This record gives sequence, structure tokens and C-alpha cells, in this order.
Amino acid sequence: MIRKYEIADTAALIKIWFEANKVGHPFLSDEFVAQVANDMPNIYLPNAETWVLVFDQNPVGFISLINDKIGALFLDPVFHGKGFGRALVDHVVNLKGSLSVEVFEKNKVGRRFYDLYGFVEVGRYCHEPTNEISLKLTLAKD
Repeated sequence: MIRKYEIADTAALIKIWFEANKVGHPFLSDEFVAQVANDMPNIYLPNAETWVLVFDQNPVGFISLINDKIGALFLDPVFHGKGFGRALVDHVVNLKGSLSVEVFEKNKVGRRFYDLYGFVEVGRYCHEPTNEISLKLTLAKD
């Protein structure tokens, strides 16, 4: 089931993000990770349109949007490769149509997912807070 984010989900989503971040972003500094974890409940989640994937009555993943841009897509790593990420993106494609996302070049998990889904690279830049290359991807709805 996919439903809208509720404040009560905050701790679970931060835990999901933290575990998935270790898999997708092992190259990020501890300081940057700590800052994002601090900003999630205070900045990111309150200012985004977030959808939560619930399995067995527990949140196991989420997707956050700013307009038609995916700001976050994270799943508990136990649920990787089972179609749950696709279900979340399908949900927001049905709501928004075409989407864009930015993904770190070194994030092999995220890049593989977005490539398989059909996103294409339209640009790249240096993400200054991390000094990492970030790819700009887009998906045009048929």
C-alpha cells in the first residue's frame, strides 16, 4: 500500500533513509550524512510531497517530490529488488507525468534502478556540499 506521509512516519523514514544511504552512498562523509539526518524532519519531509510504501503495516520505503522532481527515493535494503521502488515511481508518474531526479554518479544502486526504469541523463554537475558528481536524469511519460 502507498499512502501520504504522516508526521508519525518520521522516525521510520529516517531509519529507512539511513540504512539505504549506507548501501547507495557509502562515499558520503559522516558529517554530511549527520547533517541530512538532522535536516530530514526539519526541512526535507515538511517541504516535500512524500508518499510512504507500507508492507505488513510498517513503512518500508518512501518517495519525496518537489513539484515533478524526485528529491528522495529510499527503501529498506531488505526490500531492494522486489519491485517496491518501481511501485513508488509508478505511483508518482501516474500523479505527475514526466519526472526528473538527480543521482550521484557513484550511486550504483540508484543509477541501475533509474536506468532500468527508463530515465536518461540530461546533465551533470559537481554537488558542492559533497564534492561529488551528480547526474541530472529525466523521464518523459509516453
